[in-house]
Order: sequence, then structure tokens, then C-alpha cells
Amino acid sequence: MITIESLKNAIRTVPDFPQPGIQFKDLTTMLKQPDLLKYVVSTTARYYQQKGITKIVGIESRGFIIGGALAAELEAGFVPVRKPNRLPAEVYRKSYALEYGENTIEIHRDALNPDDVVLLHDDLLATGGTALAAIDLIRQFHVREIHINFIVELDWLKGRDKLTPSYDIYTLVHF
Repeated sequence: MITIESLKNAIRTVPDFPQPGIQFKDLTTMLKQPDLLKYVVSTTARYYQQKGITKIVGIESRGFIIGGALAAELEAGFVPVRKPNRLPAEVYRKSYALEYGENTIEIHRDALNPDDVVLLHDDLLATGGTALAAIDLIRQFHVREIHINFIVELDWLKGRDKLTPSYDIYTLVHF
């Protein structure tokens, strides 16, 4: 029987990556196990089944893995949020601070519309910078609703507190 504890135990911690002092949570060790991958997708999809999700917005790059599977499961479209200069058409762009640097993400200007109910998905919530930047991009479309999902949340970094106003945030694994 799969439990949240079995998910936690399958996630590898890589010390000093991508720089000294960071304890990186590597979900690839969990995702390579078919039963755990299926559990993550089915449990998350079940949570959102009745919420009318029309688009999954996945954050590059690990957000594409489960985000794409959730889109298929929920019969929703998939919209990538990417690093700069990787999307071929006109984009909205947002720069933000990371816990170990700074970055920029982009979304196509025609990716969403005001009738959409969006599920923003990423693999992990740390300080909240990336998620907040993605929310700012999504807000430019004046969508009907935004829901947020992570596989893992690093609670001690309090990234959830930055995601205001308050959203429906669903996370499977908390460290």
C-alpha cells in the first residue's frame, strides 16, 4: 500500500546542489517508480476532478512531467511556463528571486483566456518565488480561478505564505 511516507522515502536529498548549503529534494527517484508515479497523478487528479479545471499550467521543467499527465487525466489543456527565449511566439515575461539566485519565466500571450479555470503545477514549493512569478503571469489573463499544486512543499521555507491572496493549494508531501 502506498502512503505519503512511502513517497517521502522515495525522494532523494542531494546535499550542496545546485550550490553549497542547499539540500536539494530530487523527485526523480520517486517518479521512476511506476506505482508511485501513478499514485501521485491519480491522487492529485482526484482532488481536482470536480473543480472545473480547463488548463494546467506547468512550470519548466519538472512541472511538465506531472502537469502533462494531470492535463490528460482531467481532460484539460496544458500550458508551459518556460525559461526565457524557449517559446516561439509573443510572451509575457516575469523575473523573480530564487533562494540561490534569480531567474525569469515566460508564457505565451495567447495561452489562456478569462473563462479558464487554471491549475498551476510545479514539482516543489520552496521559497515561493517561482510560483509567485507564475501566478503573476497567469493573472495577466484575468482567468476565472487559479488553483495551485505541488508534489512537495518545504514547509520551513514558508513559501506558501507568499502566495497571496489565499489560493486553494494542494501538496502531497511536506518536509
